[in-house]
Amino acid sequence: MGPLFSFVPRPIRLAVFGAAVLLILYMTLAPNEDVPGSNLLWDKAAHSIAFGLLTLVGLLMSTHRRLVVAGAVLGLGIAIEVAQSLMPFGRSGDWRDALGDAVGVAIGLALWALARRFKPK
Repeated sequence: MGPLFSFVPRPIRLAVFGAAVLLILYMTLAPNEDVPGSNLLWDKAAHSIAFGLLTLVGLLMSTHRRLVVAGAVLGLGIAIEVAQSLMPFGRSGDWRDALGDAVGVAIGLALWALARRFKPK
């Protein structure tokens, strides 16, 4: 089964997903004071929203199996938490953030399934 946006050339789909990954990396690895609006939303909700959107973008742009995309996004979230625990920029790794990432991945999977269900034939 092809991606929902199969009419978009593959390099553009990869670029969209790559840009989303880079945005997540910046928002999670930049020093706290450099991230705009970092105190506006409850931290765990922000993780869930960000990783849910990243999962959804990956699934909408990908031809891979949904569990591969979801696993890669969750792996990215865990890797970010490990990197944060090693960084001196006022960031700290937290397993609860990784749990928020996992909740976001599950929400992204659910939204993707809903989008697939209503896809025009």
